[in-house]
Amino acid sequence: MNMNTFKRLVRQLGIIPAIFLASGCKDAGYLDIDAADRPPLSAYISFVNARPIDAGLSFWTFTDKVTPTPVAINKASEYLPTVFGNVQINFTEGTNTSYKASYQFGNSATFTATGRPNGPIATFYHTVVAARTANNKADSLILFYDDLKAPASGKAKLRFINLSPGAGTLNVVQNGKTLFNQVAYGRAANSALSGEALSAWSLGPFETVDAGTLNVDYINAANSAKVGSASLPLEAGKIYTVFTRGLITATPSFGTSVIEHPVK
Repeated sequence: MNMNTFKRLVRQLGIIPAIFLASGCKDAGYLDIDAADRPPLSAYISFVNARPIDAGLSFWTFTDKVTPTPVAINKASEYLPTVFGNVQINFTEGTNTSYKASYQFGNSATFTATGRPNGPIATFYHTVVAARTANNKADSLILFYDDLKAPASGKAKLRFINLSPGAGTLNVVQNGKTLFNQVAYGRAANSALSGEALSAWSLGPFETVDAGTLNVDYINAANSAKVGSASLPLEAGKIYTVFTRGLITATPSFGTSVIEHPVK
């Protein structure tokens, strides 16, 4: 493939804006730099093990293992460089090499309203969660795009995800005030998956909140029963994902995990 053909292909894939962002070069485009001198072009993914099963997970893109060590239950990997665009993401359990779940994300190198399921985007940061289905009978994968811009002065950024199978749709309440309403299983609070509000950030939005300790109750939205509570210390200038995990009537028991994201 000659250079002109390659440039046309890149334009068709819609990744030129991301390429120029990644290059850091003011006087030359990414494609005009000698191949040996080009910075690597990657998407970045933090992999989360949110399954209610006490086993470490290894994550793969196609047949390449991305995580250097297994991700423990209720933990996240750091952001790791990965391929982007049309990407198959898989995970394996323990030392087993058989995929527990596999999902093809992509068909577009950029986020589009019609390109679902959208995949990792070059130079963007993402969170990919290994979870169970709502009935806890199978494994699944969920992808979010991460807006890691710093919060406003004195504030924190918080994303809440409901990942406890069997807990039902949840309201997150502080001192009788509902902070997050009707959060369905596998969804982030205030997410928009379709319509005019749809964007990469709307799949798993971060909300700006006051710094300090956030004491919350989790209320089943269908019957108003309290299913759990948590105390969440949030520091100014930091970005967090908080997710419910575990099981209501079995082990591991229902609880809350907190992931701190780097500011980019």
